[in-house]
Amino acid sequence: MIEVKALHKSYGSLPVLRGIDLSIDRGELAAIVGPSGAGKSTLLQLMGALDRPDSGEVLFDKRSIFSLSNSELAAFRNTQIGFVFQQHHLLPEFTAEENVLLPAMIAGKITAEKRKYASDLFELLGVSSRKDHKPAALSGGEQQRFSVARALINKPSVVLADEPSGNLDTHNARELHELFLRLRSEFGQTIVVVTHNMTLAALADRRISLVDGKWDDSAS
Repeated sequence: MIEVKALHKSYGSLPVLRGIDLSIDRGELAAIVGPSGAGKSTLLQLMGALDRPDSGEVLFDKRSIFSLSNSELAAFRNTQIGFVFQQHHLLPEFTAEENVLLPAMIAGKITAEKRKYASDLFELLGVSSRKDHKPAALSGGEQQRFSVARALINKPSVVLADEPSGNLDTHNARELHELFLRLRSEFGQTIVVVTHNMTLAALADRRISLVDGKWDDSAS
């Protein structure tokens, strides 16, 4: 489903990725692990078309995403990729439900069917009673669950998660990890997660270890 070919990325004189080759299968839960500064988040950002590489390709279903124009890339991100970050990035002036529906609104797809799907997601995530609250009134675990719902609202091909449990306590982190497993097992959702949490990494179908911008085969 996703192919990364000879990916290189530097920031100034600092090389961050040094020729990464990687493939992710449809329906796979893959964990990217490694020390700080290894290039994990940079790899995820390039896979999600949030940045462009210096060289190399990222292909979705054999289509090179960096051959797209900026406007086409924006539409691709909105419809094909769901993002979950360590910081929830819920807009404080909107309710949780409004935050979740934002990607659908950007795509011009606010319909009764989409609102019903949002309600189904809230039920799945156990936050239906909290959907009319603004982020300041939600716990960290609730905010992260709504951010997962936001990532799923446009039914993306893949969910990319960057340290999604990094700000959660042990209980909420465990529940989030179980949620990812359920999304993979019951719905066939493809998920790529960057994490320092080795409990989550151990639950993944595959662990991809990066060291100094390269895939560390010995640790995978």
